[in-house]
Amino acid sequence: MTALIVYCSCPDAATADAIATALVEERLAACVSALPGMRSTYRWQGQVEQAQEVLLLIKTSAPRLDALSARIRALHPYELPEVIAVEAAGGLAPYLQWVVEQSGSDE
Repeated sequence: MTALIVYCSCPDAATADAIATALVEERLAACVSALPGMRSTYRWQGQVEQAQEVLLLIKTSAPRLDALSARIRALHPYELPEVIAVEAAGGLAPYLQWVVEQSGSDE
């Protein structure tokens, strides 16, 4: 099974904490790291915008990606939240296995 790292930017620490806690409690993610102090520049509705954000690095398994994405959309205040997944191409094998195990179903 494949481990993924999912990027999700949040408008503030409270939102980031709420999403991180929900994802881990619901076993959609094994671990979520919040990186404060990110400054984003982006185009939205024809305008160039800038915002201070908190970046979430969400560690999950590939089969949980669709459910994780849906949960982020339900919890996130942005109209179009960032949800970008990249495969963990390498790493410490026991850690990657832990990610897969901890982001498995509750069954």
